Amino acid sequence: MEFCPSCEKRMVLQRTKDGSAFVCPVCNCQKVVQSSAAKKLAHKNTKETIVVIGKEDQQLKTNPTTKIKCPKCEHNLAYTWQVQTRSGDEGATQFFRCIKCNHTFRLYT
Repeated sequence: MEFCPSCEKRMVLQRTKDGSAFVCPVCNCQKVVQSSAAKKLAHKNTKETIVVIGKEDQQLKTNPTTKIKCPKCEHNLAYTWQVQTRSGDEGATQFFRCIKCNHTFRLYT
């Protein structure tokens, strides 16, 4: 782990046109590293990205529907799906998207 000499923020390992370098995300300061050292330091990002519903899925309209009142337009039919947004021992979050106005809202269970 490297820290920026200018602003003291943690630098991120990135590939550059000259090989690999630690780059500061704040001030863009770069510190070139040897290729053998870069191989040892490279690791996968362990952060998991949660996609609520993608644009492609939104176009398909394959989600089931349920009767629930939209808080925006008061229409009573919405698409529904569930996502585990919190830890596994807690309930899933249920999402709804109004068929009429496309407003998305959620219900924590």
